[in-house]
Amino acid sequence: MQLQVCGAAREVTGSCYLVETGRATFLVDCGLHQGGAREDLLNRAPFPFDPVDIDFVLLTHAHIDHSGLLPRLVKEGFKGPIHATSATADLAEIMLLDSAHIQESEAEWQTRRARRAGRRVQGPLYTRVDAEKAARLLRPTEYEKEIEAGPGVRVRYRDAGHILGSALLEVWLDGGRGKVKVVFSGDVGQPDQPIIRDPEFVAETDYLIMESTYGDRTHEAMGDTIEQLSAVLAEAHKTGGNVIIPAFAVGRTQELIYYLARICERGCYDMPIFIDSPLATRATEVFQRHAEVYDPETNERIRKNGDLFHFPGLKYTSSVEESRALNDRRGVVIISSSGMAEAGRIKHHLKHNLWKPEAHVVMVGFQAQGTLGRRLLEGDKRVRIFGEEIVVRAKIHEITGLSAHADREQLLSWASHIRPPYLTLLCHGEQQAAFSLKKALEERYGFRVEVPEPLEAVALAPPVLEHDPDLAGRPSS
Repeated sequence: MQLQVCGAAREVTGSCYLVETGRATFLVDCGLHQGGAREDLLNRAPFPFDPVDIDFVLLTHAHIDHSGLLPRLVKEGFKGPIHATSATADLAEIMLLDSAHIQESEAEWQTRRARRAGRRVQGPLYTRVDAEKAARLLRPTEYEKEIEAGPGVRVRYRDAGHILGSALLEVWLDGGRGKVKVVFSGDVGQPDQPIIRDPEFVAETDYLIMESTYGDRTHEAMGDTIEQLSAVLAEAHKTGGNVIIPAFAVGRTQELIYYLARICERGCYDMPIFIDSPLATRATEVFQRHAEVYDPETNERIRKNGDLFHFPGLKYTSSVEESRALNDRRGVVIISSSGMAEAGRIKHHLKHNLWKPEAHVVMVGFQAQGTLGRRLLEGDKRVRIFGEEIVVRAKIHEITGLSAHADREQLLSWASHIRPPYLTLLCHGEQQAAFSLKKALEERYGFRVEVPEPLEAVALAPPVLEHDPDLAGRPSS
C-alpha cells in the first residue's frame, strides 16, 4: 500500500492524494492550483495517474483548492462516487459550476487576445457540462457515520471546523496483507469561529497527513479582529472611501456578515454593505439549509435575533448591472470573491478602487504566492488587472483573525491530542511554514515528520509489534 502526494506539496493549493492498496485506488481531494502562470500550467499538466483507474474520491471540503479539478477528472474518464458530507456536497455543486463558468469566461477572453496576437488558442480547463457531471457523482454522508467506500476501505468523516461541512477523515485500509489507519486532517479550522463547530480531535493513527498553512504564524485574537475591522470602517466612513474585501464565497463571506452585523448593531457607521458575488449568495442559501451543523451559540443567536444573514444595510447584488453600479458609489463596503483576488467581480472593484487614496482593501484569508492578493500584501505599488496597469494608492490591510485556518499554536494543540503516529506528512503549506511546524512537532511531541516533495510516494506499511526496536513507539490500530 502507498500514498502519493499529487498536490499541495510545499505549497498551499492543489490538494490531492493518491492512495493505492492493491484492492482499491482512490483520491483524497482533487483541488485546483491557484496563483499565476506556473499554477495554470500545473492545472493543465497530465494527472500522475489515469483517472479511469480511480475507484472513488473522498472530498474533505468544498473549497476550490480541494475540489476544483474534479470536473477535469471526470472529463478524462473518472466515473466513480465522490464521498462528502451533506453540506460539502451542496456547496461543492455550486462551486464547481461557478468554477466552470470562470474557466469558460477566462478562456473566451484569452482566446480573443490570442487571436489578435496570432498565438495558439487554448480552450477552458473544463466546461459547465463537465462540472454538472462531477456534481452528479457527489454522494452525501453524515459526520461520525462509518462508510465502506471501497474494498478494504472504511472511512469516517469528523468535523474539521474549517468551513460548513468541512471534515477530517479517519481512513482504515486493508490491502489484504495487513491493516493500517491514515488520518487526513483536511484544513483544520480555528476554534471559536462563529457559526460552525470547533475542530474535533483524533486519538491515534498510524499515519497523519496534516495541513500546515499557518505553521509559522499566529493570528490576532478574535476581539482584536473585530476592533481592527471596526477601525477600518471608521476611517472609511470619515473620508467617504470604499472598503473592498476579497473574500472566499464559502466561509469567509458568511463569517464577515456575522461580524458586520455585530458592528452595525452598535450603530457606529452608516455604511451600506454589498455582497457582490452570486456564488456567495448561493453559498449563504446553503448555509441556511444546514443549521444542523451550527454551533450552539449560533443557534441561540438565531433564536433571539432571527435570520443570521440579513440585517438593515446589507444587500445582496445579483445582476451584472448592479455590480457595475457599485463602481460609482462612495462610502460603501463591497465583499466579493475570489478570496485571493484572482477571478470574479472582485477584480473589477479593485480596478476601480486601488488607485484611490481614500479606499481600503482588507485581506481576510490566506493569499497564495503569485496571486494578486499576495502581491498587494507584499506592497506592490503597481499591478495589472485585465491587462491595464493600476497604481496602488489604497490602504491595504490584513486581518488574520478571520482566517478559516488554525494558526501555528492551534495546529500544535490539535496535534497534541494524537498519540505520536509512525509518520506525519506536512502538506498544504509553503516551505517555511511546513518546516517550522515540523520542527515544533518533533521537539514538543516527539513526532516523526516529513515534508514531502511534489509527487513523492510513501509506503503505508501495516503496524508491527511494538517490541521491534526499529519501530519503537509506533501505535497499533
